[in-house]
Amino acid sequence: MSLIKDVFTREWLDRLGQELGTPDFSRRVLEADWDELAFKQRVRLIATTLGGYLPDDFDEAVSRLETIAPRFPGLPGIVFPDYVELHADDWERALLALERLTPHSSSEFAVRRFLLEDQDRFLLTAHRWSASEDEHVRRLASEGTRPRLPWGQAIPSLIADPSPVLPLLDRLLADESLYVRKSVANHLNDITKTHPEFVLERVRTRLGEHPHSDWVLRHASRTLLKQGHPEALQLFGFVTCGEVEVEGLSLEADSIPIGGVLVFAFDVTTTERERLRIEYAIDYVKKRGTSRKVFKISEGTVDGRKSVQKRQSFKDLTTRVHHPGRHHLTILVNGEAKADIPFEVI
Repeated sequence: MSLIKDVFTREWLDRLGQELGTPDFSRRVLEADWDELAFKQRVRLIATTLGGYLPDDFDEAVSRLETIAPRFPGLPGIVFPDYVELHADDWERALLALERLTPHSSSEFAVRRFLLEDQDRFLLTAHRWSASEDEHVRRLASEGTRPRLPWGQAIPSLIADPSPVLPLLDRLLADESLYVRKSVANHLNDITKTHPEFVLERVRTRLGEHPHSDWVLRHASRTLLKQGHPEALQLFGFVTCGEVEVEGLSLEADSIPIGGVLVFAFDVTTTERERLRIEYAIDYVKKRGTSRKVFKISEGTVDGRKSVQKRQSFKDLTTRVHHPGRHHLTILVNGEAKADIPFEVI
């Protein structure tokens, strides 16, 4: 399986060198401990090396990159915004360049330097971007201001108080582009981790306005729903009226090896027709203690009985390494634990 850092192939570097009129560009990049560098380190190395082949004048340099960028689209093209972040000496010209470059890749990481330097000034530009005709620029307004952007610098001021970006997100809540709406939903989900009240307020007042905004609000509330937040569950209609039980929870095997699959089954029974969110949680053994992860099974109406069978892989991932020991499986219905069973990972 190829790694994300391998998007920068020798052929890609050679093409960039040809565009710059510098046949030795790839050699200069690859001689610098290339194999040992992670993705973001490779991005920064290429952006730094670019500085030796572009004009000293910043406006001339970024104008050259704006010409080149359409021929290097996708994730590798992120090196061009990174150059702007690294070399900018003119605020307005830098943000214009990032606006022009983002449709070909993404400027979401590069803009964070400017957000951290002068939040109020940057947000004036971000608000203007949120009204752009280009979906990539509108997305940049949301993605670039996320307080906890994966791979990006955190924005402590917006983690502490996200209210300055809420008008921007409100403008994009029913955006016609799914690409933009996904960013808005992820941004709002970030906010729920420190200020759930801001998102819950929007669910209370705006749910039902438009299918697009309904999708965003639902996706933005996913962490709250997984946490079993009572008001979030209520707002989305997951309120248990009659009696709901989980019966017959069983495992195919009481122990599984790392790399194996946990297979389990159970029935959900109701005394009334109910709208139910059915999930399972696994308390994973870690080097120190345990850590719970919640997985959604289904959402919908159950009338009488619903039978469920699930499989959960215990193959090691880059995001989750498994450890031997006594784990627990818990079945959750509308955020409430209904049944649990232990199992061994060996």
